[in-house]
Amino acid sequence: MPLAREQLRRQGIPEDRLVFVDDKPDAPVVNGQRVMTYAQFLSEPAQTRHAVLAIANSTIRERLALRCADDTVSPWSVTATNVEILADVRFGAGAIFCPFVTLTSNIRIGKHFHANLYSYVEHDCVIGDYVTFAPAVKCNGNVIIEDHAYIGTGAIIKQGKPGQPLVIGKGAVVGMGAVVTKDVPAGTTVVGNPARPLMKG
Repeated sequence: MPLAREQLRRQGIPEDRLVFVDDKPDAPVVNGQRVMTYAQFLSEPAQTRHAVLAIANSTIRERLALRCADDTVSPWSVTATNVEILADVRFGAGAIFCPFVTLTSNIRIGKHFHANLYSYVEHDCVIGDYVTFAPAVKCNGNVIIEDHAYIGTGAIIKQGKPGQPLVIGKGAVVGMGAVVTKDVPAGTTVVGNPARPLMKG
């Protein structure tokens, strides 16, 4: 919310246009902002409506994005003022870039990406839709991360090679602090250093 407030200030939009949307609100105001249900949000007088989906669960995030699209609510990207975006970086709608995130060069990122505090994406990476980086993720160069992957706090992803990128498959989960040195299959959870599939007892 502080990132959204600051972004609105930079755009000259009144802060009272910013609201939390929650279908089961616990209070009418949270952190100084009004809280309303989705139906109330849609009924508010406005020429256009925008939403940033700050939901960690990527499946729910996708479902809400589709619901918003059906209701002509446009995705909104929020970027901290100290985010570093260098050369030839393209990202889809609805991204959240928290403070101290760095994106270097030749990077393609899909829609509704979350990059938490102190995360970085190095050169020649491709990141899919609805991917989440927890804080301090280190994604080195020549990496492909497919849709709905979740990368835990402090995880390190080894650099791939040109023409032979390291691939984290669709819906994979990389545990906090994991060091990923080889491909992670779709739907697999890996943990440890080096990262290995989580064995369920």
